Amino acid sequence: MPEQWIIRVEGKEYGPADLSTLREWKAEGRVLPVNEARPADGAAWDKAEKIPGLFQNEQPPVQVAAPQLHTQLSTKGLLHQTFAIYIKGFFKYLGLTLLVLGPSLFAQLASAWVKATSASNTDPRTLLAAGFAVCMFLFSLILNFVYIAGIQILTAAFAAGERISVLSVLNEAVKYWPRIAFLWVFVLLCYIFWTAVPVLLIFTIILNGLSFVSVFLVLLLLTLMVWITGRLFINFMFWQQFAVLEGAGAVESLRRSRELARSRSDQPWFRRPLWRGVFIASLWFALVFALNWPNISEFFRAILTTTDPQTLVENFRPSAKSSFIAYLFQAVFKPLLGIAFVLVFLESRMQVGDD
Repeated sequence: MPEQWIIRVEGKEYGPADLSTLREWKAEGRVLPVNEARPADGAAWDKAEKIPGLFQNEQPPVQVAAPQLHTQLSTKGLLHQTFAIYIKGFFKYLGLTLLVLGPSLFAQLASAWVKATSASNTDPRTLLAAGFAVCMFLFSLILNFVYIAGIQILTAAFAAGERISVLSVLNEAVKYWPRIAFLWVFVLLCYIFWTAVPVLLIFTIILNGLSFVSVFLVLLLLTLMVWITGRLFINFMFWQQFAVLEGAGAVESLRRSRELARSRSDQPWFRRPLWRGVFIASLWFALVFALNWPNISEFFRAILTTTDPQTLVENFRPSAKSSFIAYLFQAVFKPLLGIAFVLVFLESRMQVGDD
């Protein structure tokens, strides 16, 4: 008689079920590697990923160890390997980028056409163009979650010295869509809440008039906002890697991300995952700042020459051409950010395993 297994999901037990039934449940998404499992004739619980023949035969390529990461990467080596992987898989990364960039560009073109015709009376063509722009924006947002998972899978495959097609990457990435979507929305809402609330309070204080106390409160709120967003950045630093490369659930991804970001306290500060993540993010923000410098400089020039806030809003018109070019370059270079974080993640996990 084939071996039977019991699966426990959120406190409820299912089974007994043989291996073929478990494979059907896995295909339906009812069994995940992190679910608890035990033999029907046993009492000890373990993870479903340990069931022989259930997950081992269909591991995605990202589960394979990366041999070139067995030695620690210096900061220079990290940057060099990031660019080396990006150049090696440029067209594959570009293919993933076009998933998001294509619909987004169509949405922007449709929005520009709507704005150009907004002076006239609304007609069916304008409504159709507006609806098309909204649909393309939503489509781009949906594909963004596939893009995030695809960057992790493709980079881990390159780091392991494997060859993998874009279709194989997409096939694996789609499986992680619900988890990535939930975590992305949760992380975004956390940043929005802890940024919007202090900003609203600051504007409320300023509108009521400035005094010594109000200035102190504004500075206090700014400090609190910076501190909380910094803590969020640390806690959320590696959630994408754990959600995809480790197959961890939503809560588990956030917990392990925080633990990894705070790990390696015995290493020099510049080798710790936290500071490497901060360094990578700082380089990316510097690149974004440089690409958007024309509009940023125009904004500050408007602030210095305009005292009325309403006039400032009315007169400030960012350059559509420079904004479009900056957006294109950001989209094309954005995989570098994902590649670097995957390399830091793989090296940090390798070091933990060696301890």
